[in-house]
Amino acid sequence: MQGVTVSADLPGTVARIAFDSGKAVNAGDVLVELDTRQERAQLAAMEAQRDLAHINFARMKQLVDEGVIARTEYDNATAQQKATDAQVGEIRATIARKTIRAPFSGILGIRQVNLGQYLAAGEAIVPLQSLNPIYVNFGVPQQTAAQARVGRTLRVSSNDVGGLTFVGRVTALDSVVNEATRNVQVQATLANPGGKLRPGMFVQVEITTGADRPVIALPTSVINYAPYGDSVFVVSDLKDPSGKTYRGVRQEFVKVEGSRGDQVAVVSGVKPGDEVVSSGVFKLRNGAAVQVNNKVQPGNNPAPKPED
Repeated sequence: MQGVTVSADLPGTVARIAFDSGKAVNAGDVLVELDTRQERAQLAAMEAQRDLAHINFARMKQLVDEGVIARTEYDNATAQQKATDAQVGEIRATIARKTIRAPFSGILGIRQVNLGQYLAAGEAIVPLQSLNPIYVNFGVPQQTAAQARVGRTLRVSSNDVGGLTFVGRVTALDSVVNEATRNVQVQATLANPGGKLRPGMFVQVEITTGADRPVIALPTSVINYAPYGDSVFVVSDLKDPSGKTYRGVRQEFVKVEGSRGDQVAVVSGVKPGDEVVSSGVFKLRNGAAVQVNNKVQPGNNPAPKPED
C-alpha cells in the first residue's frame, strides 16, 4: 500500500480540476492544472532568443572557419546557444510541474482545493491511497519472531467488513525489538479486492508460529515488563520474619509467547489456579502485603472491538 497527500510542487492559481473526490485514478492521470499563462509568455520570448542564438552560432562558425573572426567570438556564440537551450528547457519544466498528476494508481480522498484558489508550494490538494495490495503491520514476541519468517502465510479478518477473511504472506520483519514490549514488528502483504480494507482499520491477524501447546491466558495488565525479564505477582500466604502468616505477593518470572486482544500467552512461571495481581503491579515489590479487591476487572477479551 502506498499513501500520500498530493500537493502543489510550485505556487500558482488553480486553473483546472480534473478529478472527483473518492474516484479511482491511474498513475500519471492529471489531477490539477495551475495557471501557466505567464510561464508560456516567458517561454515564447526565450524560444525567440534561442532561435536567434542558433542563427548567430551558425554565422560565427562559418566566419571562424574562414578565419575572419577570433575564436573567442565563436566560443561566446556557442555558450549563448547552450544557455538559451537550457533556459527554454527550464521554463518548459516549470510549466510541466504546474500540471499535478497522480504519482501512482489508487483511490482519491476528499478534494481540498477549489477552482481559482491560490496554492502555495507544498499545499495539500487531495489524499491518494493505493489499496490493492495492502499492508498490515503487527507485533510478535521476540521468542517467536524467527517462526514468523518471510513468506509465511497468515489470515486477516475484521468485523468492519462483515467478517471476511483475507489471506496474505509475511513480507518483512523489523530489524529491532521494541524495548517496552520486546515484540518484533512484522509486515504482511495481502490482496484487497474491492478496497474493503482501509488504512488505519483495526484487524485481527492469525499466524501460526509453531506447534500448538498448552498456555495460560492472562490479561495483559498482569505482566510486568522489564529489561531483566517479564514477571507477575502471585498472591499467596507468606510469613514475616517473626513467623506470622500474612497475605502478600511473590514475584514470579514468566515466559510470554504471543498475545491476542487483551490476553497474553504465558508458557512458564505460573500454574493454573494461581491468583495473580492484575492492577497496580508497578507499585508492588516482592513480599509486599496486599489486600485483594476484585471489584475492578481488567480487559480480558481475546478479540476486543475498537471503540469509535
